[in-house]
Amino acid sequence: MAGNTFGTLFKLTTFGESHGPAIGGIIDGCPAGIALDMDMIQEEMNRRKPGQSAIVTQRKEPDAVVFYSGIFEGKTTGVPIGFAIHNTNQKSHDYSHIKETYRPSHADYVYDQKYGHRDYRGGGRSSARETASRVVAGAIAKQMLSNIKINAFVSSVGEISLDKPYQELDFNLTESNPVRCPDPAKAAEMEERIREIRKEGDTIGGTITCVLQNVPVGLGEPVFDKLHAELGKAMLSINAVKGFEYGSGFEGSKMKGSQHNDIFNADGSTKTNLSGGIQGGISNGMDIYFSVAFKPVATIMQKQQTINKDGEVVEMTGKGRHDPCVVPRAVPIVEAMAALVLADYYLINRTIKL
Repeated sequence: MAGNTFGTLFKLTTFGESHGPAIGGIIDGCPAGIALDMDMIQEEMNRRKPGQSAIVTQRKEPDAVVFYSGIFEGKTTGVPIGFAIHNTNQKSHDYSHIKETYRPSHADYVYDQKYGHRDYRGGGRSSARETASRVVAGAIAKQMLSNIKINAFVSSVGEISLDKPYQELDFNLTESNPVRCPDPAKAAEMEERIREIRKEGDTIGGTITCVLQNVPVGLGEPVFDKLHAELGKAMLSINAVKGFEYGSGFEGSKMKGSQHNDIFNADGSTKTNLSGGIQGGISNGMDIYFSVAFKPVATIMQKQQTINKDGEVVEMTGKGRHDPCVVPRAVPIVEAMAALVLADYYLINRTIKL
């Protein structure tokens, strides 16, 4: 299986399965001498871990990170950082009913066709549990980029949307509710909707918006490795993501150039920011903002028609512990992937100009 490494200079390789002994990763290319706050890394993990509230999966995992290399006396040493997160609360028997059956809209069928076999216990490598390793690496990248602010938040659940521009939001309120929406009134609506959906044995999708501030001018390469292209790849690599847009996004296609152009101020900043902080694939110093769309979780507690390994049409019902809506737990994952992209381009930038 290829495709387990992300990044060019600041690289993360992840390993492990949802119901295996552990998941983990190796971070290669992290510079030496970065003082790490280990509590901060665990706090980031706590934001993503299961069982944290009544509106997420009730799998109970401490998600404690164990580092095996690359850190000494609280600082990075420059050698690869190896770490693991041991799985402690697997219930593999919850998946015995799908051993010979493919769940609709899951990776089950394509994995079996591609590899000739699959780990049906929670989806194995295709499980969103793999993203815990990304959060570890993202937490280290954030500390490397200490001057850059990375704030993601839930901006919609189903049809309930946060309509305020991000400039009017207090990001300090994001963690004040289980939905991770910085508008308390909208957060309450979203939480109630998720609870309703859960009672129905169904799931619902949503969107996450992310804002990157204090990004220096010059990150990104102007052809195939545009900054927004790499951010798009990073976000689309997250489980359940179906869409990515930055700046004016699809709404910008409805505008005229005279409306859309960001006029310069004398200092190089712009009066508007429909470009979303990126021009020609390179950061321009303005805020970078983007939105990520997540589909409803595929496992639902309702009967559905599907097929088994023999090609027979059968009925199945989801079992086990699953999120009725993935977006509250995906907020730190979005931040982590954004941090990995920025850390990588920060190091690349240091190689091109004396």
